[in-house]
Amino acid sequence: MKSGRYIGVMSGTSLDGVDVVLAAIDERMVAQQASYYHPVPQAIRQQLLAINQGQNLTLSQLGQLDTRLGRLFAEAVLTLMKQQNLSADDITAIGCHGQTVWHEPYGDAPSTLQIGDNNQIAAATGITVVGDFRRRDMALGGQGAPLVPAFHQALLMHPQERRMVLNIGGIANLSVLIPGRAPGGYDTGPGNMLMDAWIWRHRGLPYDKDGAWAGSGKVILPLLKQMLSDGWFALPAPKSTGREYFNFGWIEKQLSHFPGLATQDVQATLLELTAMTISEQVQLSGGCDRLLVCGGGCRNPLLMARLASLLAGTEVSTTDKVGINGDDMEGLAFAWLAYRTLSGLSGNLPSVTGAREASILGAIYPANRPPL
Repeated sequence: MKSGRYIGVMSGTSLDGVDVVLAAIDERMVAQQASYYHPVPQAIRQQLLAINQGQNLTLSQLGQLDTRLGRLFAEAVLTLMKQQNLSADDITAIGCHGQTVWHEPYGDAPSTLQIGDNNQIAAATGITVVGDFRRRDMALGGQGAPLVPAFHQALLMHPQERRMVLNIGGIANLSVLIPGRAPGGYDTGPGNMLMDAWIWRHRGLPYDKDGAWAGSGKVILPLLKQMLSDGWFALPAPKSTGREYFNFGWIEKQLSHFPGLATQDVQATLLELTAMTISEQVQLSGGCDRLLVCGGGCRNPLLMARLASLLAGTEVSTTDKVGINGDDMEGLAFAWLAYRTLSGLSGNLPSVTGAREASILGAIYPANRPPL
């Protein structure tokens, strides 16, 4: 077993920044030791948004962006290490999810693409990097996502309490941890993504802090009904999605039958869409005693209040309450997945992704130094 200190790097669908988390990991524990949030330069964020919404680009542009992101991830890791006075010899490996620019799990040739060259990270840090976690699962017939439910099961499964863990990033995904049942998990649809896109377009802000703008508007019920009629929401699990589907163009398509709406009312309706699609999936999965929420959306009090209201009888709280910072959950998960890969252990859950079998995930980019 490759016990030691690991760094997890996560750049999610919100495209706001890079989460870097340091943890000590062995077969019995995952102990977070430090974290750092590294902003994404606006020029890179705009390029990523353009790719995700179908804008054409050359192979040269894609290659350059891959390199720049790799350097950005390395810079984020090195900043955390400097803050903690760590050297390369102190770290067993880095687990880097990469930046998803396309996720298409359906059709004759399913594919997913995460960029941020891991060779750049290994070269700049002198540390072994594990990346490209999703494609092995897809090669085995799975969705390639979500992968975090395996981590949720390892850390948060309870012998009696019926729990679900909800990550609200750009996309929302649910881990179903019910005693006596195989763990489940899937994407429920948009998390913060559509709200972020709308407020960025109309107010130039990266996100709606505390849900204040949504709170100033009112939910437009006919628009909400139109949004909920999208066929993706009715797909059975396993299922996953991303910005290539739920993006600003999707909002414009929904609004085509509702001209002239107040922008704050649209924001309120988008928040209600997120809350309703999550709560419906919780109920369809059999309900739970406790819903533990992580990701950026857990810091939105209006969204959390709506979830609590829609899930009467369920305790809705952040994962902070059980000792895991809600902002660092996914970074920790990919540090843990790197540990699993280097230890020769599987990282996916077939009951979640639909893969034919459990599998070791990821590709290893070895450091140019003797193994620890």
